[in-house]
Amino acid sequence: MTQLDPQIAQAVQRIAAAGLPPLSALTPAQVRSGGSLTGAGVDPAWWGPVAAVEDTTVPGAAGELPARLYRPEGGDGAPPVVVFFHGGGWVTGDLDTHDGQARTLAAESGALVVSVAYRLAPEHPFPAAPDDAVSATGWVRENAAALGGDPDRVAVAGDSAGGNLAAVAAQSPAGEGLAAQLLVYPAVSGGREFPSVRENASAPVLDADALRWFGGHYRGDPTDVRFAPLDAPSLAGQPPAVVGVAGFDPLRDEGVAYAEALAADGVRVVLRRYDDLVHGFLGMGPVSVAADRAARQLCRDLGELLGTR
Repeated sequence: MTQLDPQIAQAVQRIAAAGLPPLSALTPAQVRSGGSLTGAGVDPAWWGPVAAVEDTTVPGAAGELPARLYRPEGGDGAPPVVVFFHGGGWVTGDLDTHDGQARTLAAESGALVVSVAYRLAPEHPFPAAPDDAVSATGWVRENAAALGGDPDRVAVAGDSAGGNLAAVAAQSPAGEGLAAQLLVYPAVSGGREFPSVRENASAPVLDADALRWFGGHYRGDPTDVRFAPLDAPSLAGQPPAVVGVAGFDPLRDEGVAYAEALAADGVRVVLRRYDDLVHGFLGMGPVSVAADRAARQLCRDLGELLGTR
């Protein structure tokens, strides 16, 4: 049986020793105030060099959304553009909690990254987040050249809930003709109980109680493909995909199922399985060499699909 990465196991032990209450005992505001546990205090340059970072806004479904642009270093001509949606169960996360992940994505993929802070539940329950993701993706596609990017090479990317939003955006009319998609441990089944949900019911970082906590606040509709993109009638014509999953993660099997469904419908797919890692590894590079290696590999995979690597 695969063992949990030792460095992540040590980090989990340190967090447990701190005696923090479980997620289910906290309010969304309390969780949001905690920030990032693994990236706090890390020099931004550690995640990867970028030429410039710029705060801006992009149109959402109900108004302007905070966004942050990460311009890659080097390269000739206009770089591809990646619209990035952060994870956090549609309830937590923002531009700052995923600043490091966005920097790594820009540095390793060679793309101009547009990180989007969509509306969060419970203040804005389903379908606010997917509607924002679709609107933001459509706007970036129409304005890629004005942003300094290549309008013919626009992709979407996201981790966890952000992976759900990236998949939803790719399936929407705004996603027609996208060049690629990167989905890292995506939530794509609408809460279906795959074997990995039972196997990892007590997993570190994301367990069964946390899944229920996020789901209760988000109130997604399992009959709607904006919550369960795995249930789309067909995935034919979807952009080439990179899908990454972790062994110690309740969402592992649905990520694999989505990759297999894409491939079955003729979509080019790169599936990466990291059996010794946990949900959230995209931001755990500062505490785990294995997590850092996995995150950079996935971002480089996306760069290959976009023709920068």
